[in-house]
Amino acid sequence: MTRLNLLLLVALIGSCLYLVKVSYESRRLFSELDRARAEAVRLSADHDRLQLDRQAQAAPLRVSRLAREKLAMRSSTPAVTEYVEAPPAASAPAVVGGRR
Repeated sequence: MTRLNLLLLVALIGSCLYLVKVSYESRRLFSELDRARAEAVRLSADHDRLQLDRQAQAAPLRVSRLAREKLAMRSSTPAVTEYVEAPPAASAPAVVGGRR
């Protein structure tokens, strides 16, 4: 009978230790999940903020103002337009048999 009691005591202590280990692991995983959710919320907020910044940076008025101020660009008018003529057909290389 004592052997059976000792065996049951060892099994009870083993299961208690296993229960403590599983509880600790469960708490650790829950806190890790909570941290991951907080990080996801932070990243989502950053993404939304960056999307708004990108839209603001690409606004047509802002782009045209920067082009005028920083790049010294101006709108084209017929007075400043330069036309480039195509070279005459005689100076183009001859095509023989579909190959150059």
